[in-house]
Amino acid sequence: MPGLLSSPVCLTVIWFLSWSLRPSRSQIQTDEVSDVQYGRLGSNVTLACGNSQIRIPVVWHLNHSSALPWHKVTSDGSLVLLHADHSAQGNYSCYDNQGLLLHPVKLRLGHPPGLLSVSCQVPNHTHVRCSWVESVKTFLPAKYNASLRGTGQEWRPCVVDVARKHCDVDHPAFWQTIHTLRVTETNALGSETTSVRFKLHELLKPDPPESLLVKEFEGYPKRLIVSWNFPSSWPLHDAFPLIFEIRYRPQGSVYWSEVYSEESPVVIFDALAGHLHQVQIRARDEVNSESQWSEWSPLLLVKPWEVSSTPETTEELPPDELFPEYFFPINTKPETSTAKPHNSVYPEDESNLGLVILLVLFSVVILTTVLSLIFVVWVRQRRRDHVTKQELTSMVKMKSMPI
Repeated sequence: MPGLLSSPVCLTVIWFLSWSLRPSRSQIQTDEVSDVQYGRLGSNVTLACGNSQIRIPVVWHLNHSSALPWHKVTSDGSLVLLHADHSAQGNYSCYDNQGLLLHPVKLRLGHPPGLLSVSCQVPNHTHVRCSWVESVKTFLPAKYNASLRGTGQEWRPCVVDVARKHCDVDHPAFWQTIHTLRVTETNALGSETTSVRFKLHELLKPDPPESLLVKEFEGYPKRLIVSWNFPSSWPLHDAFPLIFEIRYRPQGSVYWSEVYSEESPVVIFDALAGHLHQVQIRARDEVNSESQWSEWSPLLLVKPWEVSSTPETTEELPPDELFPEYFFPINTKPETSTAKPHNSVYPEDESNLGLVILLVLFSVVILTTVLSLIFVVWVRQRRRDHVTKQELTSMVKMKSMPI
C-alpha cells in the first residue's frame, strides 16, 4: 500500500484534486475575518495584505465588491485609504491575480478618547455614584477604570458599569473635606484620564420622600393631614435625621405656603375650604446645612372635608381629648408661610405692631425734650431782657438827678 501511494500516477491525481479544490476553499475563507484593524476617521489608513510583503499584483475587495473608497495600492500590495470616513468601514480582502484569497481584515474607524464630563450624586452618607458623558464621540468600544480617594488616602476602586457609564463607591470617607475621582477611558486608538475634585457634604442630596399621602380631616373643612415615609435610600434615620418641607396651595394660585417638620404626619390648619389643593414634599439633611434639598415629590391633589347637605359652618377648636396624639407631632420649629389665605394675626404682625409703637413713643419723648429746651431758653432770655431793661431805667434816673 505505501508503494501505491508513492507511485507517480497517484501523486498526480492527488495534486490535481488539491488544485481543483483551492478556489472553493478560498471562497469559504472570504466570509471569515481573521483580524480587526482600527483607524482614525479623517486620516490615511493603511491595510497590509498579510504579514509579509508581497511583490505580486493584488486585488482588494470591500464587502465582496471591487468598488473601493478613495485609495491607492502600494508596490508591496498594501491598500492606503485616503481621508477615510465612515463609508470606508467594512470587511476587506486581498487576492492574488488568480483569485486566491491572501488576507482578510475588518476595518473599524473612530477617534481616540477625550476628556469626560463627570458628575457625582450622593444620595446618603454611605454611597457615592459618579457618572460621565463623552466629550468626544469615538464610535469605538471603550473600557473604563475609575477610582476615588479622600485627601491623603489611598485610591479606592469605583465599581464601573460600562453600559450605563457610571461607577459606585460604598462607605466613602465622609469626614474627609475633599475627594478626587479619576476615570480613565481606553479604546484601540488611545486612552485619556479625567480627574475631578468635589466635597461630599456639599453634594449630599437625598432622594424625595416616598409614599406621600394627603387626606381630609373629617369635620373640619380647613384642615388636611399630610403623611409620608423616609426615602428608602436613606437607611440611617436615627443617626442622620432629615428635615421635611411641605408646600401647598389652592389649585390655580401662584403662591405656596410652607410647613417644616421632622416627623410625620403634619396637620395643615389653613386650607381653603371647598377648593382642591396641590401638595408636595421634599427633604434635606437636618445637621448638614450645606447639603442640598431633594427634588420635590410628585404633585398630589386633594380637597378638604366638606358638608354636602348643610352650609359650611365656622370651624371651632375642639377639646384636646377629641384629637389623637399622633395628629400633632412635636415640632420645635415654627411653621412658616409665604402666603396666608385668611386674615388672622400672626407673630410677625404682632412684632411689627410693637416696633411701630416703640417708634411713636420714642418720637414723643424726643419732641417733648426739644420743646422743654426751647421753653427753658425762652424763659432765660426773657429774664435777661427784663434785667437789662431795669438797668437802663436806673441809669436814666441817675442822669436826671441834679448835681
